[in-house]
Amino acid sequence: MNIHGTELRQKALTLLRGGARNADVARKLNVPAGTISYWKHMDRAKRGEPTRTRYHLCPRCDGGLDQAAYSYLLGLYLGDGHIIQNKAMKTPSLSVFCAESWPGLMAECENAMRAVLSENSVCQVRRKGCREVKVYSKHLWCLFPQHGPGMKHTRRIALEPWQQEIVDARPWDFIRGLIHSDGCRTMNWTTRVVGGVKKRYGYPRYWFTNVSDDIRQLYTDTLDKLGIEWTHCTRAGKEYNISVARRASVALMDAHVGPKY
Repeated sequence: MNIHGTELRQKALTLLRGGARNADVARKLNVPAGTISYWKHMDRAKRGEPTRTRYHLCPRCDGGLDQAAYSYLLGLYLGDGHIIQNKAMKTPSLSVFCAESWPGLMAECENAMRAVLSENSVCQVRRKGCREVKVYSKHLWCLFPQHGPGMKHTRRIALEPWQQEIVDARPWDFIRGLIHSDGCRTMNWTTRVVGGVKKRYGYPRYWFTNVSDDIRQLYTDTLDKLGIEWTHCTRAGKEYNISVARRASVALMDAHVGPKY
């Protein structure tokens, strides 16, 4: 067990009182995020300041964010997710819509929400032909700064530096989230004449379709970093579809993403 001295603790409290985030202090001083949160809580209580329970802690600002789960959930959110808060609700909600034919996807979405927001309840709401997987949390604005008025393809979508760091560290989780929301794995077929006989054969292909130029760019930029070959497929004059069909690239996608289930 590590024993942290009084001098280190006081240095941490000085940074915290100056407005530094728990996660930044933990990295700077090489102290577990949970220890930093405890020191901050006890310092506030000692000085008679209002303290926050675990329910009020932000997984990003106060440390402890599950990066793998967040990277996957970010992909789901950019594809089929949205955040709402109306006058009747005090707390905003994040909803991701999953087709009834993909029970495995619903389970993965639930698990990711619980991993990112471990103190919040996750539920499924039955809709016509699909399920709405939902979680309520006041920290959603902090976790998903891409939220804004209107549909995603009508406004600029760019990752914050801290989000890009997570995606760079967990790129396959991000790609899997995007494919699970707005993509699929299909079997294409073609014919070839072999020895004078026309034969038909099939091959797998991954598709990603999103109207937002920015979200497609985030997808292809991440594919580039992973060494995945991709192409634009234009339909009705619009490059909404991204195809991955090269054998080696499909093999990598199969190993890290796989078909929906």
